[in-house]
Amino acid sequence: MITQNRGIAMAEKNILAYFKSPEQAEKALEQIKALKLIDSSINRFDGYPGDGSDRIRNPITGDFPGLGYLTLGGDFSDRDAAILAAANVSASGMSQSDETAGRDILLTVVIDEDDYEQAVAIAEKAGALV
Repeated sequence: MITQNRGIAMAEKNILAYFKSPEQAEKALEQIKALKLIDSSINRFDGYPGDGSDRIRNPITGDFPGLGYLTLGGDFSDRDAAILAAANVSASGMSQSDETAGRDILLTVVIDEDDYEQAVAIAEKAGALV
């Protein structure tokens, strides 16, 4: 993508950096702001719709719609989707830890092409998976 900045054409590059905490992403963004930053955002994302259970309930006596609601925080309007989510190893707590686990904070950066490598290095040093 090419943008105009004071009459000079600038090439842009995008970075998607995944962090384990908002503080890590904010620390990286503060350092990246010293470069030719065009746009940025920090967002939390989840693979399941809704906020799910906001408090721990006893699954024997509590009224809850399914395992995905309790363990994944999902609100499912479709019963089939709820069953499929409950089949996920993360729902049972039996998942193996891997490099991507817990990285639900996304730092999105649009930066001048000249500063791309430096911005990626800053994000990785701050703990990102880029």
